[in-house]
Amino acid sequence: MVQSCALIGFGNEDHGDIKNVTKGTNWVMTAPTGMVLVQAGPFMRGEVGENPFNGKREPNNAVSLTAFYMDDTEITNVVYREFIQRLGAKVFGTDTDVDDEELEEGAPAEELEGIDEEFIMTKLYPDTNVWQNDFAHHMGDIMVEYYFEHPGFDDYPVVGVTWEAAKFFTAWRTKYLNDYRERKGLPPYPSFSLPTAAQWEYAARGGKELAKYPWGGPYIRDYEGNLRATFKSAEGRYVVHGGSYTSHVKKYPPNDYGLYDMAGNVAEWTLDAYNPASAARVWDLNPVYLDDEQPMKIVKGGSWKDISHFLQTGASDYEHKDTARSYIGFRCVMPYIGGE
Repeated sequence: MVQSCALIGFGNEDHGDIKNVTKGTNWVMTAPTGMVLVQAGPFMRGEVGENPFNGKREPNNAVSLTAFYMDDTEITNVVYREFIQRLGAKVFGTDTDVDDEELEEGAPAEELEGIDEEFIMTKLYPDTNVWQNDFAHHMGDIMVEYYFEHPGFDDYPVVGVTWEAAKFFTAWRTKYLNDYRERKGLPPYPSFSLPTAAQWEYAARGGKELAKYPWGGPYIRDYEGNLRATFKSAEGRYVVHGGSYTSHVKKYPPNDYGLYDMAGNVAEWTLDAYNPASAARVWDLNPVYLDDEQPMKIVKGGSWKDISHFLQTGASDYEHKDTARSYIGFRCVMPYIGGE
């Protein structure tokens, strides 16, 4: 009761007017580093053209989303490597941010219980063997050895990360940010998460209604004939975009929201479970389809090894949540707090 009274300012002179008890702080939320604000709005969700695999066009449905922040690029190797190193430092007691008392007691922080070297290496560390395992009779040795660890690939999207590992990253990133804010006496920020499939599609369109691609459409080349994304433009045509596999995350211009690689490079995990009938089940405000019993999760955006159909904003694919691929990465979102 005493705490509650303190929170509402009980004991302050209010002159008989309850509205004098508290004053607003005029707090304004600012974008976390590397994120851009995606404004709230309605949009028509779904594919723009016919699906080339079945000749049908899936029905569109109107939904609305509240504002959120989104990473302007996919999570890169250098960022994910920093996460692995900092988490490892916590687990092994070499992090200088850990209290001396905690180190002396030798007791791991509560949130690190059950996290050890084996967990980090088997569940969180990228599976570099995906560069060989994903393709039959393929010589991917150079990528296996160098892609994640070498500084030459620092600004390339991390791959070989499962849906579960990506979710762990978002939880760790939330705690890492809010621990800092608590030390500075700042209010906490909402949690990072994987984007919902609807958030991802809405952000990919960059404010263009029914945009086939993040740059608008309907073509995958610009006026000068240059490709607009990293993808497989034809059978055996991988290097025409300037590289053999992935490309650095800002190789191509961003969409109108300032988001890079919303088509091609690597496909991206979303929060949603796969269900071809989910559009009829979710609400039309901030829709998301969650199902712990469904291990298949939606991926969006297409990748360096995909044809152009999967680059479309409304196209979707899916993968098992515990499967790592050489062509699937992720980025994070965070809800926006404040006036729209």
